[in-house]
Amino acid sequence: MKSLIVTADDFGMSLPVNEGIEASHEDGILSATSLMTGGEAFEDAVERARRLPALGVGLHIHLVDSRPVLPPEEVPDLVGADGNFSNNPEAFGFKLFFSPEMRRQAEAEIAAQFERFAHTGLVMDHVNGHHHFHMHPVVTDAIAKFAPRFGSPPVRFPVEPFGPSWRAGADKPVQRFFNWAFYAGLTQRMRRKLESVGLALNDHVFGVTDTGGMTEARILAYLDHLPDGITELYAHPAMADANSKTYPSFEEYRGLVSPAVKAKVAALGLHPLTFKAAFAT
Repeated sequence: MKSLIVTADDFGMSLPVNEGIEASHEDGILSATSLMTGGEAFEDAVERARRLPALGVGLHIHLVDSRPVLPPEEVPDLVGADGNFSNNPEAFGFKLFFSPEMRRQAEAEIAAQFERFAHTGLVMDHVNGHHHFHMHPVVTDAIAKFAPRFGSPPVRFPVEPFGPSWRAGADKPVQRFFNWAFYAGLTQRMRRKLESVGLALNDHVFGVTDTGGMTEARILAYLDHLPDGITELYAHPAMADANSKTYPSFEEYRGLVSPAVKAKVAALGLHPLTFKAAFAT
């Protein structure tokens, strides 16, 4: 049996992102989105979510390439002089692993992000991490600690299966294989830790290798190669043209609302689900 979740990341990052996500849900196949509680357009995202009851909204934990929810002076080792988190996930992750004080501050920041989400009154549909940083042991442990207090939402398992990814993409074989092997290795501990506290994880994900390029053609190809189980397909839609400095792509929005994509989903007998709905079936 095949179940499909279609997610947009970075809800709350900016107004163009929020607009793209709302339109992708109302006019396309988008069924879920992940909210950045420290995003500059957070309040706008919450307002939109409240009028979209069928859209599953989850927590997009962010410790890199963004701003903290806590005042910068409470997490001084996590931010630079400008009050922003690092834009270098690898270097930051290495420091975080070996610094007890950074780990303490990161846990406090993650707790604040959970709390800020809870204060919106929205049901937490799922949890994941900006740049998949929820794979980091410190973040995984924080999710295992806090998520059961907030309804035990499912968590994104970000391993893109090499075979289906290669057959759908027919390009970037080395990158696809490396991504599969790298993420599979990093997530073994994550899976054990999260499942030990009763948190569910999806079986597969598509969008890792093609981040920023989930166009109509790419989405159609992935739909043709969905494996059995619960598959999440994620993108970064935004109402901005391809030359915008806004990272998420207008072409990804166009892919999610494409008539051809919607027809393909219907022909496959699929109905894009929220995370909680996928695990309730």
